[in-house]
Amino acid sequence: MQVRPVIACVSLLAGALVALSGTPAEAASTTQYVSPSGTDSAAGTQSDPTTLTTAISRIASGGTIYLRGGTYDYSSTITIPAGNNGTSSARTTLSAYPGETPVLNFSAQSESSSNRGLQLNANYWRLYGITVQRAGDNGIYVGGSNNVIERTVTAYNRDTGLQLGRISSSTPSSQWPSNNLIVSSESHDNADSDGEDADGFAAKLTTGTGNVFRYDVSHNNIDDGWDLYTKTDTGAIGPVTIEYSLSYKNGTLSDGTVNSNGDRNGYKLGGDDIAVNHVVQHDIAYGNGHHGFTYNSNPGTMTISNNASVDNAQRNFSFDAGTSVFRTNTSCRFSVSGSNDKTVGDADSSNQFWTGANGSRCSSYSGTLGWSFASDGHLAVTFGGKVVTP
Repeated sequence: MQVRPVIACVSLLAGALVALSGTPAEAASTTQYVSPSGTDSAAGTQSDPTTLTTAISRIASGGTIYLRGGTYDYSSTITIPAGNNGTSSARTTLSAYPGETPVLNFSAQSESSSNRGLQLNANYWRLYGITVQRAGDNGIYVGGSNNVIERTVTAYNRDTGLQLGRISSSTPSSQWPSNNLIVSSESHDNADSDGEDADGFAAKLTTGTGNVFRYDVSHNNIDDGWDLYTKTDTGAIGPVTIEYSLSYKNGTLSDGTVNSNGDRNGYKLGGDDIAVNHVVQHDIAYGNGHHGFTYNSNPGTMTISNNASVDNAQRNFSFDAGTSVFRTNTSCRFSVSGSNDKTVGDADSSNQFWTGANGSRCSSYSGTLGWSFASDGHLAVTFGGKVVTP
């Protein structure tokens, strides 16, 4: 006699859930499959793939979304929302299906700061093997923390290809994106209409501590290869590490387009005279349209070590102030003339900077540039037929 009211209450609750959502409540899935022809109502299995937005809403913490190969055409930003988190021991994964290349294409978007491509605002995710192209703003924007972005390509977007920054203007600095790793990724041919903002990679304005770029390649972007800009309004960002990476021919797109408004540096490391102690090591800058490595008014104590800078249009190393520490860096010129390097700070005899004549160590960098990602994710660089992996 007392069971029936309980059953009735449960039935009423279930009915209310259906009324609110339109469908019965569904348990989160540990695996979802997505394809360009998938539908929202599909089960998300290999034989019945769903859409990316639906898979994101369904996936359980620590689960995996597989994107089948092909082109996905979108006109609106795809967002992985804050709170949809993985864990430190089990990241939620958005991955290319093994052996296939999914391309998220946002060419239907107009150029606008509100028209990003893929927006990652959650924590403890892993993005793997995805190409994001032609967004109206950033290709990939990371507002969350403790994420790994691996083997992604961001290209032909109308602002920086891959950028880290706060989720919104109300996000406190304690919640700015931190401890993200961008690894074995490429960013190229990103260009905005005024030529001033579209970099390859950026961690600028509103980023926390512990962000790392490793084994990445940035080339042929209209502005800078890397941008770590700070401004007075938002203050210092957390120190960033850029290591074992390559930045070349930024300031000129692959089709030869140049915009004189662009800064055109390989690695731009500051702004507004705000000190941040970045770590820049084992990197190569080659053939960029302005400086190879530049402090850009960052007066901090940066670690600048084991880098090679070759044939950048002005200085290979440009540090006019600060207390940065320079060790075992090499600067060379072959086909391009420019002003001599300037390295204000702590620079000892382990460096070979350009002071009007090339030394013998430069010969190992002479020639044509080539690069690839090895199967283990490491960046392999050749110059003049010789391996010069940073």
